[in-house]
Amino acid sequence: MIGRLNHIAIAVPDLKKATAKYRDLLGAEVSLPQSLPQHGVTVVFVQLDNTKIELLHPLGEHSPVSGFLEKHPSGGMHHICFEVDDLETASRKLTADGARVLGDGKPKIGAHGLPVLFLHPKDFDGTLIELEEVSGT
Repeated sequence: MIGRLNHIAIAVPDLKKATAKYRDLLGAEVSLPQSLPQHGVTVVFVQLDNTKIELLHPLGEHSPVSGFLEKHPSGGMHHICFEVDDLETASRKLTADGARVLGDGKPKIGAHGLPVLFLHPKDFDGTLIELEEVSGT
């Protein structure tokens, strides 16, 4: 069902400093910051040859990433994103098999302009999983 690893997301307390570390210290290509109000985050993507790293920073006081950073003030891995061909089919199979989709269960548009869903970390060994539909790309 899952395809390739799309990205690993890291919650960061200071987006400018984190971006500079990846760009200046590690020599990586980084995107401009992108605000995603529907997800409560601002993101920067670090482009690698085989995948991406998404740097996440809270946007607004009700951001779900704020709670994560309260528990992990230095930041840390927030989620893993896998590509799927058909998000609706994947969601139906996963929920039929007992996995929980977060939120209202309906896909939202993610940072790449594609539909995404998040799966409960308690169902995946403590790891928040994002699924991103890539069939039309």
